[in-house]
Amino acid sequence: MKKILGIGNALVDVMVRLDSDNFLKEMGLPKGSMQLIDTQFAKDLQGKISDFPKSISAGGSAANTINGLANLGVETGFIGVVGKDAMGKYFSDDMLKNKITPHLTQSNSPSGVATAFVTPDSERTFATYLGAAMELNENHLNEEVFKLYDIIHIEGYLVQNYDLVKGIMKLAKKCGLKIALDLASYNVVESNLDFIKSLVNDYVDIVFANEEEAKAFTGLEPHEALDSMALSCELCIVKLGSKGSIVKMKEQKHIIDIVPSECIDTTGAGDMYAAGFLYGLINNYTIDLCGKVGSLLAGKVIQEMGSKIQPTVWNEIKKEI
Repeated sequence: MKKILGIGNALVDVMVRLDSDNFLKEMGLPKGSMQLIDTQFAKDLQGKISDFPKSISAGGSAANTINGLANLGVETGFIGVVGKDAMGKYFSDDMLKNKITPHLTQSNSPSGVATAFVTPDSERTFATYLGAAMELNENHLNEEVFKLYDIIHIEGYLVQNYDLVKGIMKLAKKCGLKIALDLASYNVVESNLDFIKSLVNDYVDIVFANEEEAKAFTGLEPHEALDSMALSCELCIVKLGSKGSIVKMKEQKHIIDIVPSECIDTTGAGDMYAAGFLYGLINNYTIDLCGKVGSLLAGKVIQEMGSKIQPTVWNEIKKEI
């Protein structure tokens, strides 16, 4: 089986349930977005939520996808930077527990923390303190590590570091890896549109986007956006939330239904969809079946709080696949 390498922000997720949108408005956090916050904002935020009900898990978009793949039995690795602190150890230990090879660098800076606020409609809003994670740079890219893998999955949040992401893609192509890019967040796409378009045209083989990201990328509605994006890459996927997903490769286009489930929290749904899709891809499934496996994983993760599927559920998933 092919091996998959993930690269992205090594973060610990703090999940906070809210009973309304009021706290988001108070903190100036646009609902449904991912906002980068500085050290002072992070300290203020942690103070304000100290008494809120919350849970903690290892996170980061690409790391979540790699976690899903590892739990399906795929050989995986992850490149990132963590601090020499409790959160950094928690992240590294979680990788080892899930049989992911951690290609991690330790920094003297605090580890990154992504605080996700989940509102009653199950929408999530991220306030992300990157900390040590943002120190990831082209010096952390090792050709010998890249050569161990067949596909690299890159989270779109990294595209804000132009030198890094271009360095990743150039080295991946040199080493013969397929490149999968998750566009990550509509506001990231809007802020870096020309650069992302050049990356997709020149390097990327597989693009994952949700409805808002696809519109930010093309200015078009989902089906037209898919057709447009698929002209620039080998395979394109647009995730439509409760309306399923659409996928296109060359002249093949498929509409994929959701797997019905009770939605508690949408955090990690897109990441797990990518894990399921990539799992199908490396097992030579048809692209519609890849999408169905992606929908299965997405449907499982939204049934619980956080970005991870619980260990007891994975055997059930493997049987369903």
